[in-house]
Amino acid sequence: MTEYHTVYKGPEGETTQWEDIHRRLGNLPPKPPVWKPDPYKPEVEAVRDASWVEARDEGELREAADAFEDDRFLEEYRQRRIKELQAAASRPRFGSVELIRGNEFVEKITNAGADVWVVVHLFKDGHAGCGLLQQCLDELAAKYPSTKFVRIVSTDAIPNYPDSNLPTLLLYHDTRCLQHAVGLATFGGTKRITPEQVALVLNSWGPLCLSAAEDEEQAQHAQIKALVTRMVDKKADGEEGEDESSDFDD
Repeated sequence: MTEYHTVYKGPEGETTQWEDIHRRLGNLPPKPPVWKPDPYKPEVEAVRDASWVEARDEGELREAADAFEDDRFLEEYRQRRIKELQAAASRPRFGSVELIRGNEFVEKITNAGADVWVVVHLFKDGHAGCGLLQQCLDELAAKYPSTKFVRIVSTDAIPNYPDSNLPTLLLYHDTRCLQHAVGLATFGGTKRITPEQVALVLNSWGPLCLSAAEDEEQAQHAQIKALVTRMVDKKADGEEGEDESSDFDD
């Protein structure tokens, strides 16, 4: 016959008087500490404000849509920020002065794209003035990657182009040459030419050397201008339709 014995245990960590005596005498190891759970610490949620939106990329902003649906201002700001990021991503980026050959002129310059501004440096190796201008253009190309900078040997671009006209700078936009500068006088001469002076001249020609914020502002102005143009055209079409209707009724 099997006998069963019931063993009663007190609360966790509780010891008997006998165990306490032997622990004081060193006959038993120290009592293990009673396990306690770590105190509850609620997770600190990120503050979702305008600065948080500015620091996120497009994917993160899309994933966080639910966090802004109850705040009209932040939701509108999030949507506007996504559009800004998309517009910035869609704009061309260059960042250096590209050396091209004569047979690439039409493809790389004339047909670069309706939204692309192209600064063309006609140069020759060993020409002092071309060297000075090229140093400035290298710096500007890296600083303003939305503008396309290219250089081409002058006689490759224009056969028999005289060295006395070097350096020559051309500006192309939407298949047309809009501006040109012959020599360094336009940029202050050999002793005064600097990247800042060249940028000043280029900006007098068009939106060529703009900061990221200025570039974004230009893009927004272009979008607004296109929207207004479409509205005006639509209104004009509607008025023409009304005139035709009136003529028909008469």
